[in-house]
This record gives sequence, C-alpha cells and structure tokens, in this order.
Amino acid sequence: MVGEQPSFIAEARREQIIKATIETLDEIGYVNISLAKIAKKAKISTGLISYHFKDKEDVLHNTLIYLLKKQFDYIQDKVSKKETAYDRLIAFIEASLAYQLTHRVNNIALIEIIFNGRTEDNIPYYKLSDDEEDPLYVYLQEIIRYGQETKEFSDFHVKNVSIMIQGAIAESMLMTGEKFDIEAYKNDLVYMVTKLVRKT
Repeated sequence: MVGEQPSFIAEARREQIIKATIETLDEIGYVNISLAKIAKKAKISTGLISYHFKDKEDVLHNTLIYLLKKQFDYIQDKVSKKETAYDRLIAFIEASLAYQLTHRVNNIALIEIIFNGRTEDNIPYYKLSDDEEDPLYVYLQEIIRYGQETKEFSDFHVKNVSIMIQGAIAESMLMTGEKFDIEAYKNDLVYMVTKLVRKT
C-alpha cells in the first residue's frame, strides 16, 4: 500500500492540473492559455505543472485524452445496458446529446483543443483520421455492424452512416442559446436514424 501512494498522489495532481486546464480553456480559450494561467486556476506553481508534464502542449494533449475518455465512458455506460443493436444505437445518440448538456465545460474545452491544437508533427487535430483520434467513431461502427449481423439493420455502408450520425451529434455541440431545443433535435435525429437503418 505504501509503495502505491506516490503514484496515487501523482495521478491526483495530474488530474487536478487537467481539470484546471479545462476550466481555463472554457474561460479564455486555447489561444490565450498558458501554464501560468493554468497554475493560477489550480492554485499551484508553474513548476509543479512542469514536474508532471513536459510543457504546455503536453498538458493540452493529455487534457484531450482525458476529455475523450470521459465522454466515451459516459456514453459506453449508457449503451452497455441495452440488449438489441437498435436500442444501443438510440442509447448512443441520446447519451451523446445528454453529455453535452451535463458536461458543457468539457465540450467547450474539447472543441477548443480539437480546432486549435496540433500534433508533434504540426498536424491539426481536426485533420486527423476520425478512427485514429476518436474512439466513439469506432464504437458507433461496432454497434451498427452488430445490427447488420443480427439482421436488425438494413444493408448500407457502415462508415458513411456512422459519419452522418456522429456529424449530426457533433454539429449540435456548436449550437447555443435558448432558441436551440436539443430535446426536439434529439427526437428528430432518432426519427431520421430509425428510418435510415431499420429494414422496411
């Protein structure tokens, strides 16, 4: 137990820094963020951040991984409780949209990183392959393929339909304000996806 303590403390400190990074991204955006501003939000020194991460880019990269995992775990938890492929697909859509309402700050931070961040090879994150960068695309395709294998779904191009569904979900992340009714959006999306995937 004693030997595990430093690792536990280190992981807790890293998560504290990442959470402060998320809040800072929400407040001032990617362009204005710095280790000093993250440190101020976390109420720690910049030196402590440098002890746990190589540099600002390393902090932001690990924040991206953290955000993607949080989103994936939330959605997978909802989907895994369903039996049929259709129920899993609808749960995927509903959970994806619900996550946006319950984790608004996370979504803003995720958008800031994806549209502004770059890899070590200077490639913008948004230009990376969806399958390579976002495990949700892979997960969605697995659900749809399962539906085709069980004959619940009709015969169509799995990847194309996955992109359409995930694209519709992602687009709603950019919609803000009182005029946007996400519940009505969810119902319309579920209706359209049902017509698209189910056998007639």
